[in-house]
Amino acid sequence: MDMLIPVAVVLASYLLGSLSFAVIVSRLMGLNDPRSYGSKNPGATNVLRSGSKKAAILTLLLDAFKGWLPVALVLVWGPEQGLGPEVAALAGLAAFLGHLYPVFFGFAGGKGVATAVGVVIGVHGTLALATVLTFAIILYFSRYVSLASMVAAVFAPVFYLLGDGVVWQATATEVLSLLAMAILLVWRHRENIHRLLAGTESKLGQKKA
Repeated sequence: MDMLIPVAVVLASYLLGSLSFAVIVSRLMGLNDPRSYGSKNPGATNVLRSGSKKAAILTLLLDAFKGWLPVALVLVWGPEQGLGPEVAALAGLAAFLGHLYPVFFGFAGGKGVATAVGVVIGVHGTLALATVLTFAIILYFSRYVSLASMVAAVFAPVFYLLGDGVVWQATATEVLSLLAMAILLVWRHRENIHRLLAGTESKLGQKKA
């Protein structure tokens, strides 16, 4: 197999991930740059602080889509080019890294939750279901979106290992890619971790003073 093909796929995935839809959608809808208010994080949650639910939902869907698309394309059409699940996993990781460190936006990106979900959906629907259920359970009992996001991200590679040989055939590249995303996602939530430990993190539905 020509090594230029997987390299080109991974690079294209990173460039796709570098499209910061929080900023793009806000500009197209005449809203303030999400990097200028609230948490200054270019993500759907901060876009919601603009008061536009439509913009927030659109951002969420597009951020998830850019994580799902490269994985799905490689899994569907990759075999014709000799590309397997390993390249799909690397493509997903590249898209995730693009969201975190977008080349088009000064390498200042979001936390990657929606894009990570998109990647997981692309890898396998059952894995996505298990991960989303984990998120929902933690969120229900804790009311902390940040905590639920981190726990779900950490459990994704665990679920993938547990399903090996039963639901899918896991490869080291896939597991390591999911693990890398989990570590990076937790790292991007380090300020949330500090607030969780201090007891100052906002809960879902909680009104700020």
